[in-house]
Amino acid sequence: MIQSALLAWHFLTIIPLGRASCLQPTPRELASSMQWYPAVGLMIGGTLVACHALLGMALTPDLTALLVLCVLVVLTGGLHQDGLADTIDGLGKRGSPAERLAVMKDGSIGALGATGLILALGLRFEGILHLPAPDRMLLLLCMPVFGRWAMVVATFGSSHARADGGLASDFFHELRLGDMLWATFWTGALLCGTLGWQAAGLFLTLGAASVRGMVCACSRVFGGMTGDVLGAINEVTEILFLLAAPAVLMVVVF
Repeated sequence: MIQSALLAWHFLTIIPLGRASCLQPTPRELASSMQWYPAVGLMIGGTLVACHALLGMALTPDLTALLVLCVLVVLTGGLHQDGLADTIDGLGKRGSPAERLAVMKDGSIGALGATGLILALGLRFEGILHLPAPDRMLLLLCMPVFGRWAMVVATFGSSHARADGGLASDFFHELRLGDMLWATFWTGALLCGTLGWQAAGLFLTLGAASVRGMVCACSRVFGGMTGDVLGAINEVTEILFLLAAPAVLMVVVF
């Protein structure tokens, strides 16, 4: 259990913890670690909350939100931003799934991917800045949990697009229903405990529908899923969470 949690931490952040970086896990162990993705998201969210509270005492709201965003990108090594840019470049390529995948595999970023990345960061910044004040810290805590849960939901039942495999192939091949259910349980428990069961139900329902919609669309375009697409789904889901939060909480109140 501890090794599984360490694997999840090592895969999703740049901070070394324990001996995770020295481990050589089996494909099943890698996939099983995904049930801990929401827990890693909780640690990331706690870091963001602490940074927001400290920075907010001395800086303007705009600068505080921007620096919190910088902390998130640095803490995760820009992994998901890279996946988003590559996925957008692939979506913008006209051609067969193989040609789209070749564009995604290229290390350089295209104009479309760069533009999409800038827009995504701008939307995330605005989302953080305009979170409802009474619930801002709770929503900031839950956001990374929600995004990492989305990756687990997207992985379950999906197939890898590349015949020769890739970094995420073990996750697609070995993830089991129990892993996804545990990740959903942890995420639901946190949302219920912080935002209430009604908000939790709405977020999970809307999130699951959005994620499966993105999986269906990307699978048709690319012929399957990739690690880059999972990163993109994390980014899009977190942005949607931030943008939808005010409306969801308003619906729950009324």
